[in-house]
Amino acid sequence: MKTTSNSEETFLAINQHVSKTCPFTEAELTLFNSLLEVRTVKKKTFLLQQGEVCDFEAYINKGCIRSYYINENGFEVILQFAVEDWWVSDIASFHEQQPSNQFIETLEDCELLVLTGEAKEQLLQQIPKFERLFRLMVQRNLASLQHRLMNTISMNAEEKYLDFSKRYPTIAQRVPQLHIASFLGMSAEFLSKVRTRLAKK
Repeated sequence: MKTTSNSEETFLAINQHVSKTCPFTEAELTLFNSLLEVRTVKKKTFLLQQGEVCDFEAYINKGCIRSYYINENGFEVILQFAVEDWWVSDIASFHEQQPSNQFIETLEDCELLVLTGEAKEQLLQQIPKFERLFRLMVQRNLASLQHRLMNTISMNAEEKYLDFSKRYPTIAQRVPQLHIASFLGMSAEFLSKVRTRLAKK
């Protein structure tokens, strides 16, 4: 994992991202940016492995990432995909400082803006307004998990795939079908049959 030099362009997207939630002064954004570590990460790099304590929340400037766990049968179960303008972390491990049961892996070469636990504490102490930003991030994450759970219970395979393609159109084009199948809770072979049936309609 390589740390790169900082520039105004590097922080442009994340500053726009946080400013949608709450107005920040130029001085506040400058302090925020100073606490971020800019990292370039190669494809197929593990940012977190099972058993490690997650020590970061990372905003994705460029690239695509997946988080997953290994189930009791030894199969990968994908929990999340994340692309540009999204954050990635194991929230429970990060906040509770407990070993993670997840893997977080880059699917493409990535540029990340990383906030460590220590840096986040410093940020919240100096600019309490950021509490609102991170609270809303957690709320959005919970809403997304709730939507996914309801889909798992109520939708058939075709509906799940169509919903995924509609909600995450760019991800569907960038991620291998094998990973999409895992995210949707089906085999790659079954997903292939689903796509074939939909193509004929």
